[in-house]
Amino acid sequence: MAVEPNQAPTDRELEILKILWDRGEATVRAVYEQMRRGSPVAQNTVQSFLRTMEDKGLVQHRVEGRTFIYRPAVPRDATAQGLVSRLLHQVFDGAMDQLVQSALALRQPTPEEIARLEALIITARAARHHPRPSP
Repeated sequence: MAVEPNQAPTDRELEILKILWDRGEATVRAVYEQMRRGSPVAQNTVQSFLRTMEDKGLVQHRVEGRTFIYRPAVPRDATAQGLVSRLLHQVFDGAMDQLVQSALALRQPTPEEIARLEALIITARAARHHPRPSP
């Protein structure tokens, strides 16, 4: 299930989600400590972001003593699919080849990435020829 458009994370929210996806869960302080390594941010700003993200359904929290411990409420892959889908349709009018061409123009893919892309194309071709039955 992809993230709904009104739940799409902002850049800062996505940064926080990445921390939570990597850690599983974290306190406001732990998120703050990791974020401030990359750019200046105040701890109360991180706390405000997490509250807003909870209102949007992006994170959940539990309380341990007086400490709020946050965890992602949305899976990484569903969030990525929602963001890519939005980009695909809003920027490339659904043209997947143009999306891929644009991504490939950003940098030279590694041999490993090319091998994975080739495997994905083979899988996509096979799925077109042998569609899975609906549940």
